[in-house]
Amino acid sequence: MNVIELNELQFRWANQPKNTLALPELSLAQGEHLFIRGSSGSGKTTLLNLLAGILLPTSGHLQVLGQDITQLSTAARDRFRADHLGIIFQQFNLLPYLSVLDNVTLPCKFSKRRQQQAGQLAATALQLLEQLGLAQINPSTAITQLSVGQQQRVAVARALIGKPELIIADEPTSALDADTRDSFLKLLFNQAEAQGSTLIFVSHDPSIAQHFPRSLDLQQVNQVWFC
Repeated sequence: MNVIELNELQFRWANQPKNTLALPELSLAQGEHLFIRGSSGSGKTTLLNLLAGILLPTSGHLQVLGQDITQLSTAARDRFRADHLGIIFQQFNLLPYLSVLDNVTLPCKFSKRRQQQAGQLAATALQLLEQLGLAQINPSTAITQLSVGQQQRVAVARALIGKPELIIADEPTSALDADTRDSFLKLLFNQAEAQGSTLIFVSHDPSIAQHFPRSLDLQQVNQVWFC
């Protein structure tokens, strides 16, 4: 079973004369790592929102983990996303009023499946933080006391906890220099591989493609550019 399977997928915003996204096909196998490149306006965010079930396609076929998410209600899509997807945001979206530990374990508060997968929740969170190079950080520390690089690793731990099958990373390295970016990618790959997660990494930076076995230039495959 492919983790992602889409065919003739189209999305158009209401009252717009043309599609934002028109993809003929895309499939992604379990454990695969895919880099998606695209300039501003190429449809990157729209594609991620479709894969996460935040948006629904205007037409076409879309399956995530064998589930036709277009047939799910809004509440069911929210549960599906909480159970099966880990998302790393460009701005991290950590909660400033929570500690490091509480930020990491937050997804498990919304998903019984991920809580069960995590086992001993605090111990698993601490193990992830250690594997990501944050063993020296007191887990009760306020997230606002951490550096940007440390917050980024907390965001990765939050995405990974509970072993979600699909990790989506949306421009998480945009503010990093090349050396820090490469170290971050290595950590992310190691952790995703350790738990068998499929990884979709989106960025406008073409140099990141060299780190991935497979890459996709959205501007080349999005057929709205050829209309």
